[in-house]
Amino acid sequence: QVQLVESGGGLVQPGGSLRLSCLASGFTFSIFKMNWYRQAPGKERELVADINNTGGNTNYADSVKGRFTISRDNAKNTVYLQMNSLKAEDTAVYYCNARLLKNFWGQGTQVTVSS
Repeated sequence: QVQLVESGGGLVQPGGSLRLSCLASGFTFSIFKMNWYRQAPGKERELVADINNTGGNTNYADSVKGRFTISRDNAKNTVYLQMNSLKAEDTAVYYCNARLLKNFWGQGTQVTVSS
């Protein structure tokens, strides 16, 4: 069955960095676009970044452009989100997403940016 397992979240000070990872299994990872979403308390889940199957095309929400980088390693069935210059407003649960015949989500990883 399809599984997406995120890791790498935690508590970081403003201006700091974190790298999230999402290990995928149960489907042919290398042929699917992958997405990172986040959901802050009291807010709707929003798309943060996406990457096509080869890694050659990426897109970002305006709020994270220039600070976040999405990448993937198809040999490791893993998608990453490098987050730099973190701000308090980046605090959220971050989810990995794959749209196959239906949407699949990981369990989420908490990112808290606070001094």
